Amino acid sequence: MRHLPRSVLTALLTVYVVWGSTYFAIQVALQAFPPFMMIGTRFLVAGAILFAWQKWRGAANPTLSEWRDGGIVGVLMLGGGTGLTACAQQYVSSGLTAVFIACSPMILSGLSGLFGDWPKRREWIGILAGFIGAMLLASDGDFAAKPIGVLFLLGAILCWDVGSILSQKKLKMAAGGMGFASEMLIGGLFLVIVSLLKGESMTGPVTAEALAAWAYLVIAGSLLAFTAYMYLLSKVSTGLAASYAYVNPVIAVALGVLFGGEHLSFKAMLAMAVILGSVVLLTTARQASK
Repeated sequence: MRHLPRSVLTALLTVYVVWGSTYFAIQVALQAFPPFMMIGTRFLVAGAILFAWQKWRGAANPTLSEWRDGGIVGVLMLGGGTGLTACAQQYVSSGLTAVFIACSPMILSGLSGLFGDWPKRREWIGILAGFIGAMLLASDGDFAAKPIGVLFLLGAILCWDVGSILSQKKLKMAAGGMGFASEMLIGGLFLVIVSLLKGESMTGPVTAEALAAWAYLVIAGSLLAFTAYMYLLSKVSTGLAASYAYVNPVIAVALGVLFGGEHLSFKAMLAMAVILGSVVLLTTARQASK
């Protein structure tokens, strides 16, 4: 990765490490917060913080058309992407969820190709290798699912990828952080409204652990990692930006080994090696094509 600009490398590592660590934080937060309320409030608060920071730096307010475009992306990615994933996880096992999410880079690269930016051969090899590695890593888990859960998961992936590609190729959001803030504000508000319409209520007492996990999701998962992902979409190939789908499970497994006393099987080590090899291919593909 040495040839990558420092800002891109920082954004990649942020998405890899932070989103890989949020699996545990989500489990803890859900002990107190219902799914849509937890997701909606985390993005609404993160968007408000980013908006206030941008205004403090003197950024101009988004125009009406920029609010509209940011809202479309926010509703698709946050409302459809994260919201439908929350619905799907009630009916689909974690192993199958990981495999479906690993399809995202292929779908995103295909959508990018429709706009004339097809991945290079080396990128396709990296994408396929990452998918194989993700399947291998998830193969120790349960693959149970109900049809409604599969439909929710397919809808979530399509919403996330369509929103990603529209933000990159078609829609014009406000520049920089103000655009990311508008996405999170409208997407978060949409999810809070869905939560209220569903009549969600707190799932348990708001403990210090649950509140700390929610705060971590706001600051690290939304404010830092989501902003870093949107930045990557504007700077690198879609395949590389979406490679978090392969790396996040590796980070989660590694954290389980380091802090949870878990053990790595040979299959898991092989899968992690394949995934890391795919990232090498993706990070060097455009350099090689030049």
